[in-house]
Amino acid sequence: MKKFTFALLFAALSYSGMAQTTWKMDKAHAQLKFDVTHLGISTVSGAFTDFDATVTAEKADFSDAKFEFTGQTASINTGVDKRDEHLKSPDFFDASKFSTLTFKSTSVKKAGANKYKLTGDLTLHGVTKPVTLDLWYRGTITNPMSKKPGAGFRVTGTIKRSDFGIGSNFPAAVVSDEVNITADGEFGKE
Repeated sequence: MKKFTFALLFAALSYSGMAQTTWKMDKAHAQLKFDVTHLGISTVSGAFTDFDATVTAEKADFSDAKFEFTGQTASINTGVDKRDEHLKSPDFFDASKFSTLTFKSTSVKKAGANKYKLTGDLTLHGVTKPVTLDLWYRGTITNPMSKKPGAGFRVTGTIKRSDFGIGSNFPAAVVSDEVNITADGEFGKE
């Protein structure tokens, strides 16, 4: 009986490990954007242009997905070179000292049809904090170019820059403390 139970347990563990699938981000079809309010009257948008992400999941609906993301802070781009240089400086991201930003999910909870609450650890400016974001699984298709399965996701949410010590010399009346984040991406099945 013990041999039978052990064999079943081993088979179950082997199957679950084999069923996990890794999805790699298609850099040509992905973006990470942010918006802040300047002086309370205008919205300033920007993006990080150098980043990568992977998703691993066993379930086809991604309800057990794990997301990992790494971005380069020096790739910040708001369309204004002088502002970008200021954002890279110690006044904000201090990109020479804190060159990466990362996110590693810790849980995914169903929040509607193809909608989830994605919780994970976000590291910015050397500070790691748990954040919860909205995740929209946009579906899976066969990519007509690669002939491989592709999945689409949109992640949105709001964080406070003060939680990460970014721009602490600039009050919310100048640059909003709340930063809205939008990330879109296509992922190809490995």
